[in-house]
Amino acid sequence: MRYFTNVHDLGDLKSALAEAFEIKKDRYKYETLGKHKTCLLIFFNNSLRTRLSTQKAARNLGMDVIVLDVNQGAWKLETERGVIMDGDKSEHLLEAIPVMASYCDIIGVRSFAHFENREDDYTEKILNQFIKYSGKPVFSMEAATGHPLQAFADLITIEEYKKKDRPKVVLTWAPHPRALPQAVPNSFADWMNEADVDFVITHPEGYELDPKFVRGAKVEYNQMKAFEGADFIYAKNWACPGVTRPADYGKVLSKDMNWTVDAAHMAVTNDAFFMHCLPVRRNMIVTDEVIEAPTSLVIPEAANREISATVVLKRMLEGLE
Repeated sequence: MRYFTNVHDLGDLKSALAEAFEIKKDRYKYETLGKHKTCLLIFFNNSLRTRLSTQKAARNLGMDVIVLDVNQGAWKLETERGVIMDGDKSEHLLEAIPVMASYCDIIGVRSFAHFENREDDYTEKILNQFIKYSGKPVFSMEAATGHPLQAFADLITIEEYKKKDRPKVVLTWAPHPRALPQAVPNSFADWMNEADVDFVITHPEGYELDPKFVRGAKVEYNQMKAFEGADFIYAKNWACPGVTRPADYGKVLSKDMNWTVDAAHMAVTNDAFFMHCLPVRRNMIVTDEVIEAPTSLVIPEAANREISATVVLKRMLEGLE
């Protein structure tokens, strides 16, 4: 596997899940695979779980790890062609990328949506420049429109805790004070559509996700109706994706607290597990009561980030042989 940006890059999901549970039993089973190999993790944005879990995964495989915070200690990078660089940006990404690549074997990139231009975000301009110009295997640690490592960890978690073969999984929008990217909900939808689950998406009007991620999923605008009989509730905020309202791309259209996941919402489910990628705004996205309940999976879900990253890096290392 040379690139990892979406569910299709991973191939057969049953095989990937079997590999994930094999690794979870013995995280160091393949610790010699990455000997004398270096993983470069490039962060254009903040991170906690992604940074820690991916470093741990690389070391599980015997790799050396270099972490670069682009906004702290590196030259400011220009990303646009044709720009007269007479401002505060000292280096162009087109020179920086091949230089970075010369020091490593595999590159991970984290770069969020800017909400300035939908086309730039949805064509994954920065991630694809690394793929095009580095000459090295590249994986996404969250890009403008997707977070596949998170979605893979989510699927591992659902597989671990499901009580029936084909559970009902609901992705619900929830309020937030700031405009957040669609990367997590996009990838969650991308992966659930390929998994053996009954998948439903619920959100207020105007928050429709891009059709390439929604695909055949059922969309229900009545949140309580969507929750009925659910086995897993995955809560996440996202700003307007601009599908039905292009002029509102990246805007906060609603902060309706009726969408906050609380005990009343969970009461209509099939004793559902609660999931969220973290960090979470308590009592906006979800109430204390729900996130602290025994059915909350936010910590096991976060722990599985190490496992999803280990599987991905293992497959990328195998591709180098």
